[in-house]
Amino acid sequence: MSLSLCHHFFLPVLEGEADPWVCQTSFFEGWVFGTRIKTRKRNIAVPLDTATFGDAVVQIYLEHHGDLELIAKDIDAADLDFSRYGDTFFEVVFTGGPNQPGTTKPEEGARQPYSVLNCEATRESILPYVLFLQKIIRRRPFMIKTLENVMRRLLQSLELFEAEDRKKLAIFTALTFSQKLSGLPAETIFSALLSDSLVAKGLVLGFVTDFFKEYLVDYSLDDLVGLLKRAKMEDRLLDFFPMQKRTLDCFAEHFSKEGLGVLVEYNRKKVFDLKLKELRTTLTDQIAENVDLAEVTEMVKQRRKEANLPDVDVVRTIWDAIMDAVEWSGKNQQQNSNLALRQVKTWGKLLGTFCTTAKLEMDLIYKIQTHCYEDAKLMKLFPEIVQALYDQDVLAEDTVLTWFRKGTNPKGRQTFVKGLEPFVKWLEEAEEED
Repeated sequence: MSLSLCHHFFLPVLEGEADPWVCQTSFFEGWVFGTRIKTRKRNIAVPLDTATFGDAVVQIYLEHHGDLELIAKDIDAADLDFSRYGDTFFEVVFTGGPNQPGTTKPEEGARQPYSVLNCEATRESILPYVLFLQKIIRRRPFMIKTLENVMRRLLQSLELFEAEDRKKLAIFTALTFSQKLSGLPAETIFSALLSDSLVAKGLVLGFVTDFFKEYLVDYSLDDLVGLLKRAKMEDRLLDFFPMQKRTLDCFAEHFSKEGLGVLVEYNRKKVFDLKLKELRTTLTDQIAENVDLAEVTEMVKQRRKEANLPDVDVVRTIWDAIMDAVEWSGKNQQQNSNLALRQVKTWGKLLGTFCTTAKLEMDLIYKIQTHCYEDAKLMKLFPEIVQALYDQDVLAEDTVLTWFRKGTNPKGRQTFVKGLEPFVKWLEEAEEED
């Protein structure tokens, strides 16, 4: 180090005019072993409060007249503390500037007119904002949690927005999922909507209707169902309706009118499957507890009437419940066969009550065929089950002979036909005698 440099640097310290640590830092910054190195140009100073941060972001918007590409570049270059003021950033994006806590009223300070709520309520206008946030969050993944919190607050405050603004929020929310905005949890977003007051006013139903319409532009009903499952809402669609309208008829009327017939059909099948599942569970319990046959029969009739269940599904469910109630005995095949056959003989009359046509009888025998084919415990029991049901007048002679001669279900058919030959031969001989 030259004498002139030493004199220039250390003299103020010796004379008490400067802090030696500051001098050393400022002097050696940019020098390594006598070689001058380039230092990075410092970015703008970090704002130290919400208002200053908000003004800084708003200024970037105003400078570029809402051009989101240029805004994204400047935000990436700016030294802004998103970890501390991320909420404020998203408020600027959604509403144009910081808002007063718990309201949509603006805080004092600069605002920008290029926000989500200032654009048109169309996919074309709102999609660029979603893509813009994708870029911002891709560089700062920690901000996804902040976006989640801000969106929760916005959705919980739907009543503070006009109908057009609620539609914008619905479209934006749908696009965040259809464009796979990284990490946004469906369950958190949908749970924010289930406020009793918002649901009662019909605001939530309007929101999810616009959401479903927008999401189905890009994706299928199966994709929407998958999203609802992740949100744990696939079985709770009626919860979006006001209490007095939580009926299947109101559901069908509303979504059919909105052009969402596929959702109506999905929900109809969902409820139908749920009713069958409930019937099977109740029936299995009653059979296992050996409840009186008349009581069980009345329960099935009542459930069939209430849910408008087709006879074919009722018969299949009864068969499943009869088998579900068997207390299987480990690896003892003979004992299992005896248990299953005893169950059929005990509860066959229940099947006969609902198996009232030749078509239902044929469907039942196909159901039993498939079950015996797929369950090794029952593979050799098919002929005995058929004969037991014939003896109880559940399966008619014509049904058994038609299945034997012309059955179309290929599952295990060759084996089952061979096993049933002695019984069929007996039927044919009895028929000839008659």
